[in-house]
This record gives sequence, structure tokens and C-alpha cells, in this order.
Amino acid sequence: MNGQSPSTAAEPLFNPLSPELIRDPYPFYRRLRELDPVHRSPLGFYVSSRHADVAAVLRDKRFGKDYAGRIARRFGEQMLDEPAYRIMGHWMLQQDPPVHTRLRGLVTKAFTARAVEDMRPRIQQIVDDALDRVIPEGGMDVIEDFAFRLPITVICEMLGIPEDERSLFFAGARASGRLLDPVPLSRQELDEANGGMKVMADYFERLFEFRRRSPGDDLTTHLVHAEEEGSKLSSEELTANVILLFGAGHETTVNLIGNGLLALHRNRDQLDKLEAEPSLVAGAVEELLRYDSSVQVTGRVALEDVTVGGTEVKAGENVLCLLGAANRDPDAYAEPDRLDVTRTNVRPLSFGGGIHFCLGAQLARIEAEVALATVLRRVPDLELESIDNPDWRPTFVLRGLKTLPARW
Repeated sequence: MNGQSPSTAAEPLFNPLSPELIRDPYPFYRRLRELDPVHRSPLGFYVSSRHADVAAVLRDKRFGKDYAGRIARRFGEQMLDEPAYRIMGHWMLQQDPPVHTRLRGLVTKAFTARAVEDMRPRIQQIVDDALDRVIPEGGMDVIEDFAFRLPITVICEMLGIPEDERSLFFAGARASGRLLDPVPLSRQELDEANGGMKVMADYFERLFEFRRRSPGDDLTTHLVHAEEEGSKLSSEELTANVILLFGAGHETTVNLIGNGLLALHRNRDQLDKLEAEPSLVAGAVEELLRYDSSVQVTGRVALEDVTVGGTEVKAGENVLCLLGAANRDPDAYAEPDRLDVTRTNVRPLSFGGGIHFCLGAQLARIEAEVALATVLRRVPDLELESIDNPDWRPTFVLRGLKTLPARW
């Protein structure tokens, strides 16, 4: 692994944390699709980049998660003893049936299309409150002052986090996202991840005690009740999956709003079109999800020998599915590198697929729709700074901006 960029390397080399890839992964993805679409990385896993192959892997029951085996093979058995990885091991996202089925079934009701559509008026109110706070200032950091506040508020309310305790989450740093990357963490990064996970676990365990004493109409109360029944949820699963719901409930939406506004301001003709026809916003969100996905990759493990795109993948091998590359595949979308808010039949793979399709996909869509439509309506003269060289977070799986300064 010599870190060569796709533009100079004779063969595409997959280095997930190279600065070039973080800044703009799409030229690399294009080379990967063309030259080595099921790429065997020197890091020890396969990388799938074509739409048809990625979609097939996500649906194929011959692939699973095999969390413990995957982590042990990739980083060594000792990594499973690290607190952060131990907690992640209980996430429904990392489980295969029947455990996955049981855990997901406990929370599905809160994320039905009807349930999240009923939240639209409250989402609108949160967006308006955030803009009321910043509009008189004449500027904001889109990420911290706007994109972050909306989904954090929504997930705090869904989880029944008391309002006077939410400042802890608004003030806290966002998770690094490095835990999800396929590159090993340094000892310092691992210590920071362990510490952050412990802070979250300690807080939620206090919240569980509070909700046992004072039940509410919220997801935490529902899960605490399931834990008390004994057979549906263990205490470790309760803690881990509320941490997962909290993190997944805001990280992807923050990135969707930030990446979306950046893409629109880099493509002013599409921004103008959306401002002129606000009714296009729902379709525009699908196109923005396709164009610059806030989740770039998801992984599966072959449970038996499987052929992917003409390449044989042995049982136990890990396949990284490049969602961002699949979304820009010309075999799936005409002119895939062009942003087009009027594009039809957009079905991005940004929320994954199969049994692990993102539980909060519709909630994220509604939050992004309301956020983008309201900004365009209420702050029509908003201008982003540094759109040519924005400050990307140094993570690969979660693609998003550290900051996005704006003025009006």
C-alpha cells in the first residue's frame, strides 16, 4: 500500500484514509469500477464497486455480519475485549438472524412510515427554531448550528432524554466515526473511542433507571420494559442498541444536510431550479443521497463460497460494498457524475439493503426535506464559504464535513 492516487497508479490501490480519497472519492471509484470492480485489497478484504454487484451482495442471504469472526480476523482476538468493540458487538446492525430479527423487531414500530410522517410538524418547528436563532446573526456554521441540532433534537425526543439534559449532547463532540472504518485504529484513537463509548453507556444506564421510575411514551421506556420481561432484551443489548439508535439517529442526517447543501451550491443551476420549484425537494433529496452519500460503505461476510461479479469469494472473507461507487455507476444512472434534482427513478443504495436496510431511512429523508426546503425559503441569499476546499472529516465510512461556514 503506497498511497498512490488513482490518477497516477497503474492499478487502483484502495487506501480508505488517503487525503485524496477523503476529499473526493469519486474519481477513484470510477477507476475501480472500470479496472478492478471486485478488488482484493492488500488490507485483506474484497471491495465491490459496481451497482449490480453491491445490490446483489446486500440482498444475498449467503452473506451475513459474523461480527466476532470478522473483527478477530481483521484486528486480532484481543480487539473484542476493547470496550468500544464489545459494545458494538451487541448492536443489531452487527447481528445475523435470529438475534437481528429479535432486536430490530423491538424498535421497528417507532420508525414506520406513518410514525415518522406524523413527526413532520415537529421537525418543521425544530428547523424554524434553529433558523430563528441564527438568522439575525447573518451567518452560521451549517453543521454545528443547524444540521446537527435538528436530528439531535429529534432523536433525544424519541429516546425520552429529558430536555434539561440535552445540552450534554449539543455540547459534546461528534463521534469520530473511525470505529467503523476498515483501517485499524491507533492506540490513542482506540482509547478515545473507548472513553466516548463509556460516557454514552454511563449516561444511558442512568436514563434507564430514570425511565424505570418515570415511564414515558418514548423508545427508551419501551426497551426498558422489554429488558424487564427478561426474554426479549439483555441489559448489554439494551445499552448497546440505545447507543446505536442515538448515533445512527443523527450522524447520517447531519451529513446528508451538509453534503446536500454543499452539492447544491457547487451546482448553482440545480440550486436555482430547486429554489424556483420547491416541490422538487423530495426527489432532490434522493438525488443528493445518490450523488454524495453520507454513508459510503457497508460490509458483509461470506457465509459460504460465493461468486461476486465473476470473482470467487471464500467463506469467511469480508466484502466491503462501496455504496458511493454503486450510486455513481453509469450502468445504473445516465451521466452519474452530474447532479440533477429532476432525475427520475432514483433508488440510491445509501441506506444499505436487505435485512439491514436503514431503520431510520424515512426519518432521515423527511428531516433533510424539511431542512433544505426551509433554508431555501427563509435564507435565499445564503452563501457557503470555502466550497472549493471544504473541511471534510477524516473518516471513510461516514462521509461528512467538520464545518461548513455560511453567510447571508
